[in-house]
Amino acid sequence: MTLVATGDLVAAAKRAGRGVAAFNVITLEHAEAIVAGAEAAACPVILQISQNAVKFHGGGLLPIARAALAVAEPAAVEVALHLDHVEDSALLLQAADAGFSSAMFDAGALPYEENVTNTRAAAEWAHQNGLWLEAELGYVGGKPGAMASAHAAGVRTDPDEAVAFVAATGVDGLAVAVGSSHAMTSRSAALDTDLISRLANVLDIPLVLHGSSGVPDDEIRRAIAAGMVKVNVGTALNIAMTGAVRAALAADESLVDPRKYLAPARDAIAETVRVLSTVISR
Repeated sequence: MTLVATGDLVAAAKRAGRGVAAFNVITLEHAEAIVAGAEAAACPVILQISQNAVKFHGGGLLPIARAALAVAEPAAVEVALHLDHVEDSALLLQAADAGFSSAMFDAGALPYEENVTNTRAAAEWAHQNGLWLEAELGYVGGKPGAMASAHAAGVRTDPDEAVAFVAATGVDGLAVAVGSSHAMTSRSAALDTDLISRLANVLDIPLVLHGSSGVPDDEIRRAIAAGMVKVNVGTALNIAMTGAVRAALAADESLVDPRKYLAPARDAIAETVRVLSTVISR
């Protein structure tokens, strides 16, 4: 399969009433494992590189982006490349030349009017450069420096406000606050499927679920049945990777060759991707 556009994968999933999985890439091993897991599940996949991942790599987008593209291009399934949680406009402006077909511009922490203004400018630039643009409305918990819980009063995405926001910004996909939280290490989140249904009924664009690592399989399935389309997963991969590294090092205290612990870590990520891709995309 050749590299495909995120917008095409998301649109196809929405038409079919299923989800499409988007997994976070931090290292080359993540990218390799995500594609291997998606191939094992025979499901399309979106490789996501976040602004935080770019910071981890010293602020340079191209090395990790080119690595992900090199892994994606020969894949046996459809693969798209997405730049995630971008708050820095200068980084967003690098997306098209770096090979991304989409981006998520994150102004969700700003007051509503500032979110609208900044997101509208991001969407206009994205569309001029052939990119599909995702934004966020409401508060999805678990971000660094978070001041509120995902369950605090008033943080869920309001359907009427969502309609106005989409009309004012022209975004192509909307991440909504429906009870999930970023960086959860337990799968205990309970989603508001009634709210998901209400949002899906009033919006023509696809809904995006952030913080899906903390959501049980059955909750994910119910969310997709209610209208969720793009499903983001990051922490679950890191749990699998870290667990495999710890096990390998604990089994042999003399181990110094990183290939000896990164190989099982990559396999653990791939298996997590295989399982979750099946839950999300079938």
